[in-house]
This record gives sequence, C-alpha cells and structure tokens, in this order.
Amino acid sequence: MKRVLALLGILLCLSIIMPVGAEEPIAYDPAVCAEFDDGRELSEACAAMIAAFPRPLVEEIPFDGYTLDTYSFWRVGPDPVPTFDGPGGNVTGEIPRGFNFVHAVDLSVEGWLQIVDGRWLRQDDARWTQPSFFKGVTLTEDVELPFAWVLDMSSIPVSRYPGGPQDAETGRFLRRYERVNIFATAHDEEGWRWYMIGPNQWVEQRFVAKVQTVERPEGVSGRWVAVDLYEQTLVAYEDDTPVYATLISSGLARTETNEGLFTVWARLERDGMSGATGAPNAYALQNVPWVMYFDEGISLHGTYWHDYFGYRQSRGCVNLSISDAKWVFRFLEGAEPNDDGELENHVYVYSSGTYGVTATGL
Repeated sequence: MKRVLALLGILLCLSIIMPVGAEEPIAYDPAVCAEFDDGRELSEACAAMIAAFPRPLVEEIPFDGYTLDTYSFWRVGPDPVPTFDGPGGNVTGEIPRGFNFVHAVDLSVEGWLQIVDGRWLRQDDARWTQPSFFKGVTLTEDVELPFAWVLDMSSIPVSRYPGGPQDAETGRFLRRYERVNIFATAHDEEGWRWYMIGPNQWVEQRFVAKVQTVERPEGVSGRWVAVDLYEQTLVAYEDDTPVYATLISSGLARTETNEGLFTVWARLERDGMSGATGAPNAYALQNVPWVMYFDEGISLHGTYWHDYFGYRQSRGCVNLSISDAKWVFRFLEGAEPNDDGELENHVYVYSSGTYGVTATGL
C-alpha cells in the first residue's frame, strides 16, 4: 500500500509539469512568452508553461530556531532610560537617547528585565520586538534565474498589461515576500520595467526585487556572495554556480553601502554595535547575531529590529534576517581554506542599476 501511495504521489507531482495527454513534459522556458509583452491573448505554449511553473522551484532554508526562540530583544527609548542594579534598586546610569535595542536575559521579575550586561530596566521603559521570520532560498541546478520576491505590503492587485491600472478583477493580489517567476518583461512610457508574473498579470518593477546572476569578479573563487544594491538582493555562489538567494537591506542615502570587492576580515556569532553617541542619530544594538565584517566596520549581519527586507534601511551594513545571516555565516565558514590555512571569503557589492531610477534611465 505504501508503494502505491508513493507512486500516486510521484504521478501527481509529474502532472504539474506534464498535463494529461502531453507527449513530453513542459520545460521551464520564459522565451515562449517573450513576445506577449502587450497584454494580448497568450499562446497555448506560453499559457501551459505558466500553469506548469506558477512559482520558482526553490527551497526555503531552515529557521535559526535557537536565536528566534531563546533570544529576547527589546526596543529602548528613544528618550534616555535609567538603569538599575536590581529590580526596584538603585539607579546606576542610563541608556542615552537614541535608536537602542537590548537583549533581555532575565524576565522572571514582574515589571523588570535584566539585559545581557547585567543591568536592569523597567519593562515600561522598553518594548518587546518580534524579529522577522523571513528567510531566503537554496537554488539547485534546475532553478532558472531571474525570479523575484514581492515587496509590496498593501496587497495591491496586478495589472492586465504593462503600464496598465491595478485591476482587482484579475483576482491576483500581491503578497509580501511571495516568490514569483518572470515570464516576460516590458517597459512603460516612463521607462520602468514591468514583469509578467502570471497569465497577463503584470507588476511594475518597484513592487518586486529581482534575483539575477552576476559575472564572477576576477580573482574570486570558491564560496562568495554578491550584493545587488539596486535590487536589494544577495546571491551566494560556489565559483560560478548560484546556490542561494535572499533579500537584504543596505545603507540609506548619506550612509550608503560602498560598492566594490571586499574580503570578510572578521566573523563573530554575536557582536554589539553602536555609533554617534550623543548625536540625534545615535544607536546602540546588543548581541547582533551572525556578523561578518568586510568593509572596515561594515558587515553582513542578522537584523532583529525591522522586517523591511528588500528596502534600504541601514547605516551602511548589509542587513539580513536572522535565519539568512546564519545560513550565510555557516556557508562562508564552510569554505576551503587558502594555502595559508585561512578562510578567504569575498563579498562583491555592486549595483545593477541606479537606485530609484528607471531601468532605462529615461
């Protein structure tokens, strides 16, 4: 009986890509849809291919369950907050004004929390923060790039043709962090790219982040990562083979992430980060997980204070979700040492376009 059920399961999976009556399985080939970039009726070949491959064939990585389940992060401020030597005890100092997050290690006393450096805070002076559960995907040899993640947070409907109005009657609404295949590309009058993500279902490029490959820089080999500042994506490689992809958040205007080829010079499973103490833009972050420094004090690292991956958010670092940061950390850590017995992981930061500008530059 188990063998029969397994066979039925295999046949069911095959039916997704080999419709009843088809002589050959349908191959993933967006080229068959390339000419249908104006919203007209699709060919049978294009419609069948879209139906067979509604989503990219990728696998999500595991959660970093330990960090997500056992670490407790709290926002403090932005006004100064007093610290104590114990619950209801003496004031020992303060956490100054700024963008501050602490790691609580003891919540056993009602109304109080102890942070990782031993100080106590009143719970009323802090707000618990839920880290993002977003995570990237592993890529196999069968995965075709590009594909995209949806960034939109408002569940807008798609359009019926490139440059067209959002149309609820299509029945297709965008879902945050949904992964979509790109079956055709067109441009509107302003020069923005539009992608067909379903049968005559079009979305403007600013609502998605496209994952695409980049040529391996000279002198780079083994395990390395590429960060695309325009798309806000990261792709990990084994030599020329992409093996993993995810969304990132890079530096905002005036604190932009530098482009260039860098080498990871330090890696820490946990590290505190702070800067601009006393200034209006001061920040202090306890126990930032899975830190990989590559451009002086700029790093790839896990991020528990926001869930806006795919949009620029940082002061120069490359923000990853906690689960993604652990995957990248372990991936690079598992590289083959060089002739000196040291790990040499490259981070290639580039931009496939000018952020905030149309793809064609119009």
